[in-house]
Amino acid sequence: MNHRHPDRRVPAGLPPFLAPLHLRLRGAVERLPVGPPSLLAARVLDRVLLPRLPDDARRALEGHCVELAVTDFGLRVRLRIAPHGFASAGEDGPGREAALRIAASGAGYLRLLRGEDDPDRLFFERTLVMEGDTELGLVLKNTLDAIGPLWPRGAGLRPAARAR
Repeated sequence: MNHRHPDRRVPAGLPPFLAPLHLRLRGAVERLPVGPPSLLAARVLDRVLLPRLPDDARRALEGHCVELAVTDFGLRVRLRIAPHGFASAGEDGPGREAALRIAASGAGYLRLLRGEDDPDRLFFERTLVMEGDTELGLVLKNTLDAIGPLWPRGAGLRPAARAR
């Protein structure tokens, strides 16, 4: 499986004169180890998503490696749900293959987090690419749809708190 999304476009709204700098920075980010950003993402999801994750969805997702790729920045995180929460799935290797890979631009992910766009729409527009275990992808999509926006517009830098 190719883990680098072929999309070399620059983020929307970036002035053209910054495109070469963006592409160089993106190339450098692509070469960085996946572990540190995965660990950071796991800690954020433990706080933002885990308390809202239904038990049946948690059981269905547990142990499976899911890779998220932010295509316009060359960033990848590899996560799995472990018994005590989200964990970094580490680099590629034997037994560490991603069961599901989701790739989108940073703006696409932000629109999803805010609930501004439906994942189906982004998928059919080819803004969001999903590869791998289709059933696992549907469990994840339906779960996130049921939970609702994780970072509503106007929430600033703080993700949405758990609804009480």
